[in-house]
Amino acid sequence: MASISPRLPTRVGTRRRLRTSGLRLRSSALPILQCALAAGIAWWVATGPVGHEQPFFAPIAAVVSLGLSLGARMRRSVELVCGVTVGIGVGDLIISFIGSGPWQIALVVAMAMGTAVALNSGPIFSMQAGNSAVLVATLIPPGGSGGIDRMVDALIGGLVGIAVVAVIPTHPVRRARREAANVLSTTADVLRKVEAGLVENNPKPIEAALREARATQSAIDAMRANISGGKEVSRISPLYWNSRPRLERLMAAADPIDNAMRNTRVLARRSLSLVRDDEILDPRLVRRIEDLAGAVDVLRLMVLAEPGEQPDQAEAARVLRSVAREMKPDLVAGAGLSSTVGFAQIRSLIVDLLQVAGLERVSAIATLPPTVEHPAYPPES
Repeated sequence: MASISPRLPTRVGTRRRLRTSGLRLRSSALPILQCALAAGIAWWVATGPVGHEQPFFAPIAAVVSLGLSLGARMRRSVELVCGVTVGIGVGDLIISFIGSGPWQIALVVAMAMGTAVALNSGPIFSMQAGNSAVLVATLIPPGGSGGIDRMVDALIGGLVGIAVVAVIPTHPVRRARREAANVLSTTADVLRKVEAGLVENNPKPIEAALREARATQSAIDAMRANISGGKEVSRISPLYWNSRPRLERLMAAADPIDNAMRNTRVLARRSLSLVRDDEILDPRLVRRIEDLAGAVDVLRLMVLAEPGEQPDQAEAARVLRSVAREMKPDLVAGAGLSSTVGFAQIRSLIVDLLQVAGLERVSAIATLPPTVEHPAYPPES
């Protein structure tokens, strides 16, 4: 038995890595297919109808303009074509006067990239300008038609990439809402760990919650990138013009979801201080954290729901309102600093989540019981 046990973690780890790799491949399958088709079609267009002999820039431009990331593909296409134009133009002009060699290449690249940066801050713009300048200095004879051909090839690749996105589009909403749901799932999990740590007066679950919350930035960035990519697809592809209203709701929810996670991090940090300081906390406030975690679960299901399915925004808002009504000032009457700050963070978190459910910020604030005699936003009756 002793000789078998060390192998088990290795097998488990291998299966986990294979499963993770499979999930990555599945999520990137359509972008890979788009890049492959765009590269082949761009080469065919450039060699066939256009008649270029070696149009290597066409498939390169198609792949670069698409990439595996769904965000800002049109911007990448424009930057690529402009970068090639600037690089070839600057390189052709300078090499015609100073010739080709090591220092000439260095000078041409510096001037081409500098010009690109001055015109536009996009990284693809400046990199393609530098690459094209190198080609002019080493492969393309200055003053010939090679520079113009490369510009045409880059334009073909960029246009073919956009056409492929229009004809074989990724779903503009599905990936974005999945990433949004992942962030909300983490929010609920963090809240439950915080609640467990407070009930047990144990810092370890809260420390784990804080680590989990701090690791969410990549998921938030992915959510925003997919929303941006979905916006492009909904403009380019007639197949998904009807998805624009759903995408607009997701766009409106992006900032509140981000803010909700930030407030959750602050709540976890303050809860950790509360436990370490052995501060007395009203058990009712701990129960509100548990209730809020359940409400976030409903919100996550709302994000994933298809049109007409439950829970919808109204149902998610109803559940969150039931939590908001219990956030009364008497929960922290006579409490210490950490309890009071935690109470305020929960209220802020509820406002963020209600905005995800479709409420305006003023309406979300009005769902909370007032903490002062004359609140800026009168509470709901």
